[in-house]
Amino acid sequence: MKRTEFDPSGISRRRLLAGAAGLAPMSAVRAAPPAPGLKVAIFSKHLRHLEGEALARGASEIGFDGIDLAVRKNGHVEPAQVNQDLPKLVDIIRRHHLEVPMLTTDIVDADTPHAEDVLQAMRELGIRYYRWGGFKYDYTQPIAPQLEALKPRVARLAELNRRYRTTAMYHTHSGVGVVGASIWDLHMILRDFDPDAVGVNYDVGHAVIEGGIGGWINSFHITGRHLRGIAIKDCMWVKDAKQGWKAEFVPLGTGMVRFEKFFGMVKQSGFSGPLQIHFEYPLGGANDGARTLTMSQDEVFSAMKRDLGKLRAFLKEAGLSA
Repeated sequence: MKRTEFDPSGISRRRLLAGAAGLAPMSAVRAAPPAPGLKVAIFSKHLRHLEGEALARGASEIGFDGIDLAVRKNGHVEPAQVNQDLPKLVDIIRRHHLEVPMLTTDIVDADTPHAEDVLQAMRELGIRYYRWGGFKYDYTQPIAPQLEALKPRVARLAELNRRYRTTAMYHTHSGVGVVGASIWDLHMILRDFDPDAVGVNYDVGHAVIEGGIGGWINSFHITGRHLRGIAIKDCMWVKDAKQGWKAEFVPLGTGMVRFEKFFGMVKQSGFSGPLQIHFEYPLGGANDGARTLTMSQDEVFSAMKRDLGKLRAFLKEAGLSA
């Protein structure tokens, strides 16, 4: 595929920061019009044992509105084969009356192998959003300069997204050494960039692990206008065999995430982007993206239907039902 030469030195600061002269005040976020009914997609990692028609049929049978397709190493589509395989799979999914609202990718920055191929394929298929991320801290060095050093990499990716009319959503994980775990650091990186080029995929489960009382509420608000996607999972802090504390993911509605409070804030924000549900508690290998399950597919589907039903009930209560 022919590539247009890209010279980051020729990008003016004005162009890089177009449309991002400052954060909208939270009052402006609250004044946003009500979000339309939110549709729910399943992260295809959890149906990795299914391919093609079976993948689409399975997602439809469970009751999802769409599929967040993993276009990454060992995903449903390998990045090196995106031009050949993604259009075929998207066509199959759409013929089953499901949407492909987003992709989950290995893209970290504009230099990631096959990044431009993925964005080109997305544009041709009318898919706007994708998950990106993966920055790590070096704790032997000061944190603040590391955040500043990431901004030129984000600038180049933002420019690439503007060219292809795509939006990268940095996925927020919990954990040690993870940029974006606190989300305030992610705000410091992204605040001057156009959120339609680079935004946030806010994972409420990971956010509650990092800030279980009020930290997750603050981090949702600081995400503000950069909120472009939401990932749903539930979690608990539990004692391990050595009586130390660890975080575990659990079935939806059985853990620490205050979904009524969360979706009230989502409604207030006017959010209308991709909403994905994840299944990361033990589920016969489906939680880890296994190609072979250790429990029956009926049992896996039953658990997924249960969680989806819980999610739809929370959405209905918040006035966010599709």
